[in-house]
Amino acid sequence: MLGAGVILFLAVLQGASELFPVSSLGHAVVAPPLLHLGFRQSDPAFVPVLTMLHLGTAAALVVLYRRDWWRIVTGFARALWRADVRDEDGRLAIMLLIGTVPAAVIGFAFEASLKANFADPRTAGALLVVNAGILLGAEAFRRRDERRQHIAASRARQHAPDDPAYARVEGLGLGTALLVGVCQVAALFPGISRSGVTMAAGLVAGLRHQEAARFSFLLATPIILGAGLLEVPDLGPDRPTALLAAGAAAVAGVIAYLSARFLVRYLRFGRLDPFAYYCAALGVATLIALR
Repeated sequence: MLGAGVILFLAVLQGASELFPVSSLGHAVVAPPLLHLGFRQSDPAFVPVLTMLHLGTAAALVVLYRRDWWRIVTGFARALWRADVRDEDGRLAIMLLIGTVPAAVIGFAFEASLKANFADPRTAGALLVVNAGILLGAEAFRRRDERRQHIAASRARQHAPDDPAYARVEGLGLGTALLVGVCQVAALFPGISRSGVTMAAGLVAGLRHQEAARFSFLLATPIILGAGLLEVPDLGPDRPTALLAAGAAAVAGVIAYLSARFLVRYLRFGRLDPFAYYCAALGVATLIALR
């Protein structure tokens, strides 16, 4: 049985790492053996409690992007009523719906086999290194693309403005939204960050860092919320554990909200490289410590 201290630790870890591109799930798998916390990820309550903490994260994202979500919901209703997705908000709603389907279907179909990875910290450590490579690869691609744009603009003797079609999420095509959504499937494995792979895909698709983060967070909200709600019944009749998990979800939500606000501001001028180096260091340290 998970104790109150462990659940609170997981809540803080979840809130601090879920929205950063460093894989909160990977942290939840590698941290206990590295820190000798004295519990096993195979504990029946581990996955339900961990997933319920995601409800706090989802609530934080809804609050952070409450204006966007109001426009998305009303835009989706208009799109259904008029059978027309040319409306910008309705189009964004359809993109999010399309992007959510792949991870939802794969996660539901292979739930049992995917959960088996939660008890393997060495696999999570290796995937943290892979996550670092994804972030660095996306940044390298983005920098190369920016240099190409500036060289082309210099030859034409003009500034190199952002491509207006891709300056905002709403300019993406539905096929691109689906591709970014497919990338979420990788985050079902501990060590691969959901926000990391979707931000990376957004950067490759032509979005700037802040817009890539915005699309990543909007896309993550339904899947995180749905996964959390599905796991609530698995907490079972243990009322103290359920109450602890609910309180911990609130703690995770507050920390996630502050983390998301920080990340959005950081990405106005910052890049994903520091998070990649951190993931690589943690992954290598895990593989060495648990060899």
